Amino acid sequence: INARGDVSKWYQRRVRARSTPSTKLPSIKAGKRNKKALGERRYRMKLRGYGGQPKPVFRKNAKTTKKQVLRLECQTCHKKTQVSLKRCKHFELGGQKRKKGQMIQF
Repeated sequence: INARGDVSKWYQRRVRARSTPSTKLPSIKAGKRNKKALGERRYRMKLRGYGGQPKPVFRKNAKTTKKQVLRLECQTCHKKTQVSLKRCKHFELGGQKRKKGQMIQF
């Protein structure tokens, strides 16, 4: 999928400020895990001592793609929304449209 770099139309549909001039589109990655969160503390306590791995480790990953999520931020009011796109193997932001029969170059 080639997404346009200027995505203000996507944002304006989801925000109260209809006259949003432009939006900022940072790249998204998973946030850092908080070591002080209750689940994280409980899991670390379970790992201590004897008994091996207490919880199952997921290894049967069947999906080959991920759903792309864009995090849009308004330049004027700094309000943020997330827009989910379809599943795709290759995502490019602000790329040129592919012509019919043309191969993807990484």
